[in-house]
Amino acid sequence: MSIKLSEIKQNTSLELLARQLVEGFITGLHKSPYHGFSVEFAEHRLYNEGESTRHIDWKVYARTDRLFTKRYEEETNLRCLIAIDTSQSMYYPVKSLSKIRFSVYAASALSYMLQKQRDAVGLCLFSDQIETLTAVKSTPTHVDKIFGLLEQVTSQERKEKKTRVSNVLHEIAEKIHKRSLVIIFSDMFDSEENIDDLFKALQHLKHNKHEVIVFHVMDNETELLFDFEDRPMEFVDLETGDKLKLNPADIKERYRIEAERFHKSLTMRCNQYKIDFVEADVRGAFNHILQTYLIKRTNMR
Repeated sequence: MSIKLSEIKQNTSLELLARQLVEGFITGLHKSPYHGFSVEFAEHRLYNEGESTRHIDWKVYARTDRLFTKRYEEETNLRCLIAIDTSQSMYYPVKSLSKIRFSVYAASALSYMLQKQRDAVGLCLFSDQIETLTAVKSTPTHVDKIFGLLEQVTSQERKEKKTRVSNVLHEIAEKIHKRSLVIIFSDMFDSEENIDDLFKALQHLKHNKHEVIVFHVMDNETELLFDFEDRPMEFVDLETGDKLKLNPADIKERYRIEAERFHKSLTMRCNQYKIDFVEADVRGAFNHILQTYLIKRTNMR
């Protein structure tokens, strides 16, 4: 089952939504080429050919006709920090809050999945500075705390907050001392710094042995393709308050060229530093986010 943001009621409980997103995704794995990923959350992982057969769980094999081995406490579990950009530009479009809601729902599903796999998860909320940084834990009560913090992101009155992505990522790199997977949800809009500063910060995370996934959260239809009605409009910069009146058709072609240039630059530099850069269109399904995480998790083991 694939769920999109437009299909979710805004008053839905995050815990319930996270469970629905994950269970729907896992059900889909049984019907897709990706069914090889672990779907037995608790204490099992897929058997790899060539391993000792002494830890195979034959009871699970009898039920599923697939080989799983039992996991033990001494096995290293994944540590994951989810960082969400909560600056003003993430609250676009203002009426639907699509970008920040998409990020919150995706983070909720990832947190639920991590906890069910007995992996440890933490949450960082940031704008021009770190606003919230939790410990990285795997307990159900800790994930409940994360759900509570995420609920507040879309329910509290918004303050005027700009973005300082590079400063925040440098600080995160210094604060997390054990090797972790750092998942970032951001539109990467930052008028105060250039792209070199941003990638120095991402490189800092890689230098400290962390794995990184950047989910580039955008409303592709309007922010990349600039598809608006052909009539005069007023555009407002959510972070600076600057206003500009124009007809979108007059600058559409030039805007698309610049947006594509920015996107290609982000993609190229991430590839250069071996950082997973994933387009996260708020009009798309959440399965893409969960699939990307599972592939990364599998490769890290």
